[in-house]
Amino acid sequence: MTANLILDPLIPMLALYALGAVAVVTICYGLWRGLAGWALRGLAAIALLAALANPSLQREDRAPLSDIVIAVVDESASQRIGVRPDQSAAALARVEDEIAALPNTELRIIRLGDGEGDSGTQLMLALSEAMAEEPRARIAGAILITDGQAHDIGLTPDLPAPLHVLLTGQAQDWDRRLVIKNAPGFAILGEAVTLTLRIDDQGAVPADVAGSANISIAIDGGEMQSYRVPVGEDLELPVTLPHGGMNVLQFQVEVNEGELTDRNNGAVVQINGVRDRLRVLLVSGEPHAGERVWRNLLKSDPSVDLVHFTILRPPEKQDGIPASELSLIAFPTRELFVEKIDEFDLIIFDRYRLRGILPNAYLDNVRDYVKRGGTVLVAAGPEFGSADSLWRSSLGEIMPVTATSRVFEQGFTPALTDLGKRHPVTEGLEKLAPQGGWGRWFRQIGLEQIAGQLVMTGIDGAPLLVLDRVGEGRIAVLGSDHMWLWGRGFEGGGPQLELLRRLAHWMMKEPDLEEEALVAAANGQRLTVTRRTILDAPPPVTITAPDGTTSELVLPEVAPGRYSAGWDAPEMGLYKLTQGDLSTVMALGPSAPKEFEETIASADKLQPVVTPMRGGILRIEEGTPDIRTVGMGRVAAGRGWIGITPREAYVTEDIRIAALLPAWLWLLMAAGLTLTGWLVEGRRARTANP
Repeated sequence: MTANLILDPLIPMLALYALGAVAVVTICYGLWRGLAGWALRGLAAIALLAALANPSLQREDRAPLSDIVIAVVDESASQRIGVRPDQSAAALARVEDEIAALPNTELRIIRLGDGEGDSGTQLMLALSEAMAEEPRARIAGAILITDGQAHDIGLTPDLPAPLHVLLTGQAQDWDRRLVIKNAPGFAILGEAVTLTLRIDDQGAVPADVAGSANISIAIDGGEMQSYRVPVGEDLELPVTLPHGGMNVLQFQVEVNEGELTDRNNGAVVQINGVRDRLRVLLVSGEPHAGERVWRNLLKSDPSVDLVHFTILRPPEKQDGIPASELSLIAFPTRELFVEKIDEFDLIIFDRYRLRGILPNAYLDNVRDYVKRGGTVLVAAGPEFGSADSLWRSSLGEIMPVTATSRVFEQGFTPALTDLGKRHPVTEGLEKLAPQGGWGRWFRQIGLEQIAGQLVMTGIDGAPLLVLDRVGEGRIAVLGSDHMWLWGRGFEGGGPQLELLRRLAHWMMKEPDLEEEALVAAANGQRLTVTRRTILDAPPPVTITAPDGTTSELVLPEVAPGRYSAGWDAPEMGLYKLTQGDLSTVMALGPSAPKEFEETIASADKLQPVVTPMRGGILRIEEGTPDIRTVGMGRVAAGRGWIGITPREAYVTEDIRIAALLPAWLWLLMAAGLTLTGWLVEGRRARTANP
């Protein structure tokens, strides 16, 4: 129980101050006049003012409150490597025992995991939130069990007690990391783009591994190629992308024995490959209504350079006109089909027939061009079944069809085969049909499939569109020249532009139109895995996490030829997905998160925070410290010990207030003193005047 003297004035304090001033003036006046009772009158004034101030005695019954010590245990990713988990557990157990041995002291334990996104270790934020839940007057100290790699030092709270750090890690720790200093988001196909890499060593690096390291590089999950490179120097790596679309470049530094972690030894760079200009050669055998279909498609794309070669006058037409007057300029057939044929991304033969304009040697070049990786599309007309059919040239050796020499002149509606409903070129085209279905075509060339993939059929299921791969290249044969009817909207038309666009992009090897592909996309920590296939249902996908653990994901069919499922990744980092012969990699956040940018335990970041708060930083490997109580403002750390400051907080259970003296007693005292002063002054006056 404690007692305090308080005032509860009967009048406003301003009025009390005014009365006090009047009393002082009156007493001073009596002193100046030499009145014998000035002192008694002053005491009477004080008694009267005290009565008006109403002094009271306040008695409180207080119950002491325990002191609170906050322990923040860092359990982020960097604290889960090496011996750090065991060190943290041992240090926390010692702190619990020491706090339990102190009287009237409680321990609050806060466990801190990985920060949201790639924010790193939010150590000070966790401490601030823990302090906000406790009365500030009861906080006697805070203890951080961490490796010292905090990423929110600017959020350090104002702690009313000492702050201590118990540092995990070992003096012999060392680590090697790969840093991607510069990587573009896109690059032009065929042109080299420069990436800047750097390999850095941290900590106590052994002499036998310092100086250089092996780095392996792979594109799109392919075979790794290794190189020996120096450590601690910027490396400029020129890269030429192999294909359009997203190219995934994977870098992996060799893991040495004794490294803290291999999580920062790898990195993934995703570069979108774009074509500068697409060069297309269109060879039209004769003018017809469908010729403009190809021209409109190719000229509508500003990134396409189109070279259109049209035979307007066949050689068999004899009208006496000199050959030199048949064209404005000589067509450079040798330049196109011999010297610069490899510069074209796509060659289209539209109703072309053998008339001797292109020598057989040129067509041999086209055949070899396809085998080397080129692409050819044959749009067949009635000439395809004749004696001068392109099929009868050397180009026919790589065609997936043979000509039957029949031409069907009747209405029919193109249809997708079962394979066509799954193939990326034609998948989902039936959903683009107008009301009433696709419009009819009225001519089909007789074909027999001998290879490749049949994706569209016509009259009585006869082949209409056949795709095939030859060597490194691709070839396609369209057995009708009436696709232009869809473009004109006849009987509602059909997906003409979409089909031709997909067909052209498939032939130019766009990754999004590959038949067999394993694709992963990330949205935060959610990984969406998609498998495109024209075969049977694929096996489960094996997902290898950054820490080496594996899990399997079954992909249900969501559309013909398309299997997809979502998967919540447990942490950020580099994931490898494998399904049969296909594999890909995906980085959630950076492949080496901020947690692994600096993995060596260090007190450098926390020292400027701990010192002003009179705390200490002690390495756990040197022994867990004792905990003592120290006075406010005293140094709270020493060799082998740390201190907390008792706060002596309390809660008031009962308050009793009683007047110091009754009001009538104050008035009686004031009256008695006044009367005594008057008597003293009267006696002195009689003595002075007998």
